[in-house]
Amino acid sequence: MTTPAAPEAPLARLSLNTATTKAWTLEEALDGAVRGGLGAVGLWRDRVHEVGLDKAARLVEASGLRVSSLCRGGFLTADDDAGIAAALADNRAAIVEAATLGARELVLVVGGLPASSAPGGPALPYPAGDTTGAPDADPARDVVAARARVADRIADLAPHAAEHGVRLVLEPLHPVFAADRAVISTLGQALDLAAPFPAETVGVVVDTYHVWWDPDLQRQIARAGAEGRLASYQVSDWTLPLAADALLSRGHVGDGHIDFATLTRWVAAAGYTGDVEVEIFHQGIWDTPGDQTVATLAERYTRHVLPHLG
Repeated sequence: MTTPAAPEAPLARLSLNTATTKAWTLEEALDGAVRGGLGAVGLWRDRVHEVGLDKAARLVEASGLRVSSLCRGGFLTADDDAGIAAALADNRAAIVEAATLGARELVLVVGGLPASSAPGGPALPYPAGDTTGAPDADPARDVVAARARVADRIADLAPHAAEHGVRLVLEPLHPVFAADRAVISTLGQALDLAAPFPAETVGVVVDTYHVWWDPDLQRQIARAGAEGRLASYQVSDWTLPLAADALLSRGHVGDGHIDFATLTRWVAAAGYTGDVEVEIFHQGIWDTPGDQTVATLAERYTRHVLPHLG
């Protein structure tokens, strides 16, 4: 592998999330980030699992790149014993993977309602009505209870994370994903869930695609900084029209509706000095040659984000 960017290089804080170059293997993504002059990578667990954890760790170490985050843990809203046990086992494994890869931050997408058949899937049938024909209450659709279970599971996982030097990073998702992917929709909700735990053990991520719309965002970013919980800054743009699968509607920075100058200034003012991770889910970008994608995200970062990092 070629030598990674020097610390003073303009792209030293820029991180390629492997979801952005979905067609690349882990080794290809690492090589591409080095060729592009980036300082870091954000890893998805599927790429790690393809080569095995030990080999992945060796490849990362050889690249000289930092690991800005590992995606993802989470899906903590199960309401049955088997589902809870499976979620805890998977997240404990993810914590070990993060520690082995040298990733300080494990991003958690907390999960949607149990009534969701799968991420992006239809709802399970509503319970049959009683003898009067009125529908029974359905615990699988109780979003308040689902959020409470997230809090319980974080409490279960926090000691394991602390033992391994890994921070659980709560990611609020846009409300359009509340049913199937994340019952946490705002940065304030994420910070409230993190509050009972040490800042070095549970933090939050500001993902522009998911939180740009929040009228309380400036205050909550400042709060995250003041509490020492601002663990990651991920950037991609909100583009219209939405794809049939809204998850695939992210675009390159500057292609959509988000005010990156303002959001980046808020993040910088909150004291964030970490990596800026580009995470894009978009079929057209996935179909683009990886080196072209890296060049584009680097140019957009330099134009729209870097001048506002302070």
